[in-house]
Amino acid sequence: MELTATVPVSSRETRTQPLLDRLNGEWHERSLKAFLVVVLAHWAEHLAQAFQIYALGWPAPQARGVLGLWFPWLVKSEVLHYSYALVMLIGLFILRRGFVGTSRTWWNVALAIQFWHHIEHALLQGQAIAGRNLFHSPVPTSIAQLVIPRVELHLIYNTIVFIPMVIAMYHHMFPSEGDAAHMRCSCAVRPRLAF
Repeated sequence: MELTATVPVSSRETRTQPLLDRLNGEWHERSLKAFLVVVLAHWAEHLAQAFQIYALGWPAPQARGVLGLWFPWLVKSEVLHYSYALVMLIGLFILRRGFVGTSRTWWNVALAIQFWHHIEHALLQGQAIAGRNLFHSPVPTSIAQLVIPRVELHLIYNTIVFIPMVIAMYHHMFPSEGDAAHMRCSCAVRPRLAF
C-alpha cells in the first residue's frame, strides 16, 4: 500500500489539524528554515568566540562571541547555554516526524548527539544552581570538559550535531524515490533517480 499525502479540503479542516502534524507536514519546510536560522546563529557565536581566541589572541574570559561583547552576562549565564541546548533538543525532536528513510536516520543521529550535549549542559546548570562544582573545579565543569577545554568542546559539540543535520537535510531535499513516496511535506526539491 502506497502512502500519499492528503490535501485539506477546506481551510477549516486545515485549522483543526494538530500543530505537530502541520509542523511536520505543510509547515515542515518553513519550520526547518526557522530552526536552521537559530542553529546557524548559535554556530556563528561559537565561531566568533574561537576567532577571538585563536586569531585575535584574546584571553578566553574576554572572548564572548558577538552578543557577549554587548551583553557580557549572557556568556557567563549557564541558563542561556542550557536553554539553547534544550531548544536544540526540542527542535530536533519535534521536527523529526517530517523526516523519512535515510534522512530520518541521520536526523536521529543528530538528536542522539544533542541529547548527550543537553545532559552535559544540564550538569553545568545543576552545578550553577547548587553553587557546588564537580571534580573540585573552581567553575561548573561537564564530563567531556575534563578532557577538552570548554570553548573547544562546545564548538566540537555543535559541529558533530550539525554535520548529521546537514546530511539529513540533504537526503530530505533530494530523497530516493522510495523515501519521496512517504514524505508528507514539500521539502523535496526533486527525488534522486535510482541508477
